[in-house]
Amino acid sequence: MGAGIGMQTVIGMMSGTSLDAVDVALLDTDGERIGGFGSHLTLDLDPDDRALIASGFGQWPDPQSNLLAEIEARVRARHLDALQAIGARSGQLVGFHGQTLSHDPDTGRTFQIGDGARLASDSGCRVAWDFRSADMDAGGQGAPLAPFFHHACARWAGCSAPVAFVNIGGVANVTWVDPAVEDPAAAQALLAFDTGPGNALLNDLMLARTGAAYDADGATAAAGQADAGAVARYLGLPYFLKNPPKSLDRNDFDMVSAWVDGASTADAAATLSAMTVAGIAAAEAHFPKPVEGWFICGGGRRNGHMMARLSAALAAPVGPVERLGLDGDMLEAQAFAYLAARTERGLPLSAPGTTGVDRPVTGGRLSLPDAVAAG
Repeated sequence: MGAGIGMQTVIGMMSGTSLDAVDVALLDTDGERIGGFGSHLTLDLDPDDRALIASGFGQWPDPQSNLLAEIEARVRARHLDALQAIGARSGQLVGFHGQTLSHDPDTGRTFQIGDGARLASDSGCRVAWDFRSADMDAGGQGAPLAPFFHHACARWAGCSAPVAFVNIGGVANVTWVDPAVEDPAAAQALLAFDTGPGNALLNDLMLARTGAAYDADGATAAAGQADAGAVARYLGLPYFLKNPPKSLDRNDFDMVSAWVDGASTADAAATLSAMTVAGIAAAEAHFPKPVEGWFICGGGRRNGHMMARLSAALAAPVGPVERLGLDGDMLEAQAFAYLAARTERGLPLSAPGTTGVDRPVTGGRLSLPDAVAAG
């Protein structure tokens, strides 16, 4: 455990693979407990931002790449805009995840573009960043990283029995939490893994076929008929045969999109939505104990069709994380505020049950603004 530091107001930021926005949120925390939740906002990415960043998906660091340099500058600029909009104070601690372009745990590589040291210089804030590398260097998957925060949320909300948090973003992931275990790094406290595509394939389909960025409320999928054969084929893919912890890159299931090429837009949307639900439902078989509730965060919780399908597929009650008094749009941004505080204190960010690493691992880099570093 690191040296004791009291509660502080930390800023967390997140830009997911769905490329809709930069979320920024304030969290009062000491890196172990949640003291309270502060203001938050969403800074939408415009179409030019999305197109530029998407052009880097699948790429790896290359100092000679002008494209990557342009993407890095854009990502950093948008996060600086978010810091200014939330009213960041000089010297305040910030958790900066950056933008994931590639993630390949099988080869021990991950790439979140965004230079935290330059953001510290630009903003005047203390910036914790590069949260995944240490875990992967120690043999972990490098993802997901929100589980330690989910554990803190379950305890803050007064949960006493195991619960599951599901984030349906570009990729969907689940965290099984036993809040009766005090230390999130302890054995049996957490199990976490990616369950398959979340909104990414569905969003890509909607954009390509209709020009809409997503299937609002699942209305398109609700008007269609899912292809049960395609869903069964999906669940037979090698990823679902792996035991967790396990993680995905946004593009790992791109081939599935071709399976619905000949279907109507409504049927294709219904099939891709059913795949997301089936992957989440399949996760339950890996849980150490049954859960008393499923709490959904991310954009997927606003998809009424997908939420109804989840309720039908899962034994325990399903609802948005708002039922716990949490904000499902800001949970990931808040998670990186929490991880920034843990980084500063030298506390673990991951454990065997969350990323498959063989021991709890600290991580993240802390960059100081020029004035602080010089002083």
